[in-house]
Amino acid sequence: MEFLDGVKLKPRHSRFERFRRRVRKLLSQSKAATATETIPLFDSHEQQQVKLGKGKSTNSLSRPHRDVVIGEPDVQGRFAGNQISTGKYNFFTFIPRFLFEQFRKYANIFFLFISCLQQIPGVSPTGRYTTVVPLVFILILSALKELVEDIKRHTEDSKVNNSKVLVLKNKQWVTVKWRDLKVGDMIKLTDGSLIPADTLLLSSSEPQAIAYIQTANLDGETNLKIRKGVSLTANALTAAQLADLKGHVEYEAPNRYLYDFIGTIYLGDHPGLPLGPSELLLRGSKLQNTSWVFGLVIYTGEESKLRLNSVKTPLKRSHVEKLTNIQILLLFGTLLLLSILTSVANFLWNSKNEKGTWYFEWDVSSFMLQFLTYVILYNNLIPISLQVTLEFVKFVQAFYINWDEDMYYKEIDCPAVARTSNLNEELGQIKHLFSDKTGTLTRNVMEFKGCTVNGTVYRDDVSNDDSLRLRDLKDRVGEKHEDAKKIQEFMKFLAVCHTVVPERKDNGEYVYQASSPDEAALVSGVQKLGWQFTERTPDTVTIKQNGKDETYDLLNVIDFTSDRKRMSVIVKDRKGVIKLMCKGADSVIFERLKPNQPGVREIESHLQDFAQVGLRTLCLAQRVLTSSEYEEWNTKFHEASCALNNREGLVSEAAELIEQELTLIGATAIEDKLQEVISLHYSSSVTCFKLGLSVLFIPVIFMHTVIL
Repeated sequence: MEFLDGVKLKPRHSRFERFRRRVRKLLSQSKAATATETIPLFDSHEQQQVKLGKGKSTNSLSRPHRDVVIGEPDVQGRFAGNQISTGKYNFFTFIPRFLFEQFRKYANIFFLFISCLQQIPGVSPTGRYTTVVPLVFILILSALKELVEDIKRHTEDSKVNNSKVLVLKNKQWVTVKWRDLKVGDMIKLTDGSLIPADTLLLSSSEPQAIAYIQTANLDGETNLKIRKGVSLTANALTAAQLADLKGHVEYEAPNRYLYDFIGTIYLGDHPGLPLGPSELLLRGSKLQNTSWVFGLVIYTGEESKLRLNSVKTPLKRSHVEKLTNIQILLLFGTLLLLSILTSVANFLWNSKNEKGTWYFEWDVSSFMLQFLTYVILYNNLIPISLQVTLEFVKFVQAFYINWDEDMYYKEIDCPAVARTSNLNEELGQIKHLFSDKTGTLTRNVMEFKGCTVNGTVYRDDVSNDDSLRLRDLKDRVGEKHEDAKKIQEFMKFLAVCHTVVPERKDNGEYVYQASSPDEAALVSGVQKLGWQFTERTPDTVTIKQNGKDETYDLLNVIDFTSDRKRMSVIVKDRKGVIKLMCKGADSVIFERLKPNQPGVREIESHLQDFAQVGLRTLCLAQRVLTSSEYEEWNTKFHEASCALNNREGLVSEAAELIEQELTLIGATAIEDKLQEVISLHYSSSVTCFKLGLSVLFIPVIFMHTVIL
């Protein structure tokens, strides 16, 4: 296995080599395929596993969509209700599914076979109920265990389905159970509430209808994420204002793609405002640091993205069960061989002593009866207590998991909880561990460490006292250095080109909330150097330098996607100059630059230097637009943004038209801080290797750049 820093680790097992070759082959064949990941959820009882649909939906195909009138709930039952069920069984499926699961175990099939033989008169040397009674007893114990565990699941489901939420009815907030929520309901959520259904964010207590959510139950990430409400409804701050909203929402049919949502909202005479995943609150996420939000329910129950990603509890066979089945087959073969040998020996003895044993009647049928008798006699080769012992061991081991102090998270007082006694053997089925570096080797805490402007590098992570530091950027502007104009342009770019939301504290300091920690690090970094981002509205951004405010009209934001590998904003300053500001990976920025630009070679060299010390890099480029160029392009962009089918592809095509002929103005370097205790993660990896597990670190975002 080869990591990005060049360190190689020789695999210990040929199985790992085979697996690595398979992964390489799959990656080479499916660079554009959907990336999925299977992770256990320990914080949500609604599901044990979520198969995350992180790839693109098939927007190129014409997919069905919904049209929902705001404030008019689905009373006709056209859509799924909001009741969910995560149980393994129900009243009708318990007996057939339980028996199917139990008789996949060869031991139970064997004892059922012996029990049937013992019912044949004149064959069994033992009682008719010698085996059937213990077998029934074992099945009853197993059934009780399954019932208890499934009742716990249904109890948790009932708790969730009967949770309360505020719904707007006749301009009044009425308490309603989650199970009674319908598509089209307008709901109110308060700080700390779980989201009961996939909800379109309309307004909130925060400026510009901002809301903060935690998605640990969806993707395991504990950092807060920002969601922005619909700008047309951001001023609806009371129940009466909310009830007065007249319009409808068109959006795509339910699908499992967590990070993909396409819709358009129409209010009054407005031509339509495009909606995306940034306006969507997903079921299972939690509202944090936001007093309240108003939302419109759009997907409920089994049609929510969380439930569509749920994997129903499968009937899995553990490694122990497979091994036990093989051993039972071997023992059964041994039993048959012994029965045949003793039956033949008995037949030969009786043939030689036929005169002395004239009272025995021997023929072929007698031989078969003797054979079956010996099978019953030797059935103790396979102990009936085997299944009881295995179930008891698994039951006790579940308590050991609960008592494990190493699995106790002290910060939030959260111990490990084994919800099923089969958890230990299910964990034992894991063969391959996939991990990225964030949260494993790094903390996802970013810091602005360096940049290159006009061919000069400024860094704070070097020991050479003669090197230029980041603080020298501010000094050079104050000293009217020859690079001062370029530095001003570079810093304003960083303070304007982003989607960060500022929050002013009581002491006057600004805290920046961003969905991307890289953007927050850059904005915080330039703030320390004198270029402070102070305000964002849906239409403007304001920055402050030397006590003077500069406000830019925010015309368009072209979001970052994994395909584009860049994001852009189009702004207009007070002089009427329209600028496109684009930042992203060097591979996509360089190919969009004007030809024969000076300084590109130097910046490429600086980027390599940054990458060699593990810094994350971004290239910055811009373009001045004329009013006619912008108006012509903006018409196409708006049409693409409102499309319900293939929206992302159309937006990307429209962006390609404008993100050309760029002028490179510099590049940035950000450090993703390492974990405080790297040795602990290293020792954990070594332990996994000793246990025969394949551990793959994939410290990249894009599938086609994975290195194994």
